[in-house]
Amino acid sequence: MSEEERFKKAIKNIKNNYKQIEQSKVNQLYLEQDLHPTTIGTAREEIWGEIFEGLIPKKFVVERSVFLIDAKDNVSMEADLVIMDEMYTPYIFRYGSIKFIPIEAVAAVIQCKSTSVDKKSLGEWAESIKILRTSERAVARLATMFSTGPVLTQPSTRPILILCALKTEISNELEELFDIVLLAVKKGKSDIEDSYIDVRFNKEFDNLLKWFEALNFNNIDKTEDVWKKIHNADKAKKRLGGMKLEEFQVNDKNGKNISLLSFNLQFNQLLMLINNPMLFPHQDYAKLFQECEEE
Repeated sequence: MSEEERFKKAIKNIKNNYKQIEQSKVNQLYLEQDLHPTTIGTAREEIWGEIFEGLIPKKFVVERSVFLIDAKDNVSMEADLVIMDEMYTPYIFRYGSIKFIPIEAVAAVIQCKSTSVDKKSLGEWAESIKILRTSERAVARLATMFSTGPVLTQPSTRPILILCALKTEISNELEELFDIVLLAVKKGKSDIEDSYIDVRFNKEFDNLLKWFEALNFNNIDKTEDVWKKIHNADKAKKRLGGMKLEEFQVNDKNGKNISLLSFNLQFNQLLMLINNPMLFPHQDYAKLFQECEEE
């Protein structure tokens, strides 16, 4: 076998492995257990968590059952899964299963549902995440200078909002609450083509420029004023504006999307747009706790 043949076989095997892993995870998500619905719900959260753990770089961790907090008097509703960078940012509080994580550390927040998907409750949950605001006050030593605030390309971040569910009939209104919706679809009992993950991205962000601004210029009205301060901004905007997540899709020989492989590349591209967390504003959190004590 030539080197070229070995290479092509390896690539083919990787694509087939993704299909098999995807089918296996979907089948696990559809395991039935009617006696204790809370138990099966927790098991499904763990399966979704394993899927993300298999995709994200090592600098990220997946935490379960988390509350997000900011230094501006806001705390979120409980999140099933959180993808965070724990290299630079401390936990606000972690004791056993109780976890409060600062918004500055969070790259993605994931809510897991089975077949009961309530728009009102999901809307309230998503809003409790969206109101969180990163702080601009931070001090850190860099290689050649000191930073006393956020970098120009990341003045105000927000996490990627993800819904993971079994239900396939998700309305457009519900999809609009999230950046990404992952739906586990199982149509048959054994055929690999009948068990897959349907990945849906928010249609509002039809290129990487819009994704970048949404994730890094959160709640900033005059984004053009920020762009004017960024070196090589015009070239970057042109490059990002011409790239779509659909271009990262990988199909099999029959033209069918290999969803998990495609999502691996697409999701990690979004994580690279965030890249590093906001510098942690220690002083602002100290002030938050001090003022609450005095009231």
